[in-house]
Amino acid sequence: MFTDFLAVQGRKPRARLSLVVNRTIIRDAAVDFFAKAAELTDQGSCFVIATVVRVEGSSSARRGSKAIIDSHGKLLVGWVGGGCAESAVRSEALRCIELQQPAMITLDMTDEVLGVGMPCGGKMDVYIEPIVPKPELLIAGHSRIAETLAAFAHILGFRVVVNDPGAESAAFPQAERVIAEDFDLNESPIGPNTYVVIATQHKNDHRWLQKALDGEAAYVALVASQHRAKLVLDYLAAEGTSADKLGKIYAPAGLDLGAAIPEEIALSIISQIVALRRGGTNCVLHGKQSADESDKEHRNDRVITQCDVPNPG
Repeated sequence: MFTDFLAVQGRKPRARLSLVVNRTIIRDAAVDFFAKAAELTDQGSCFVIATVVRVEGSSSARRGSKAIIDSHGKLLVGWVGGGCAESAVRSEALRCIELQQPAMITLDMTDEVLGVGMPCGGKMDVYIEPIVPKPELLIAGHSRIAETLAAFAHILGFRVVVNDPGAESAAFPQAERVIAEDFDLNESPIGPNTYVVIATQHKNDHRWLQKALDGEAAYVALVASQHRAKLVLDYLAAEGTSADKLGKIYAPAGLDLGAAIPEEIALSIISQIVALRRGGTNCVLHGKQSADESDKEHRNDRVITQCDVPNPG
């Protein structure tokens, strides 16, 4: 256990905290913690910060103890308790990353046989906060729909990438990248944090769809008429794309807003992306029975009373 913390004055004018165990300085714990968080953020990695916010009775961790857990469930730095307490926090960290929602968990250590953690005889509340990189919107196309969609996405905090031979930077001032030369479609990596909208005006639609599916994009949509969308999906099916993968494509893209102009179509698409990302229902709010906001806020919270949480590795 931690015995105490010692404030050490270095050459720099600010005070720094070093962890002391049995009167031996082990490391500058606070600096290590925030340096690791900054490193992961710079890398665009998903991770979790777990913080002990309340301790009742005896516990191996103290209020304010923190830990960083990566997207594989590995504890990188910090301390939130040992044994099953750590395993429980690591498992919940993975769940929070998947849901992209924070959670407050209560670890009950009062049962010496089945309780979580070592037989300390207390309870501990741990706040688990997932840190996820900025989502990316990849737009294949350079139409007015694409331009408006890029503007909407930028306002909503997306990293915008545009890939199309006819795209010009002046038309997409909000985009971080505008790619005009990419014959093999290799300049735009696609992953689970990428939202893909294909608005190519029927040029290479099938290639972009296949690339997005192969990259397991978070969202794959095709801007097209019902007739054109069916033709493209039928082509992909004939080429061997499974029904499960085809079912992940939104074609035509967007919600039914009765959109009639490019700007309205772009609004319907970004609305669909927000609903998917935030778990929306796409239902109208008028006349809908309101849910208790406090219940909604805490729906991800859990109380863990037994050491039955699988170790994430």
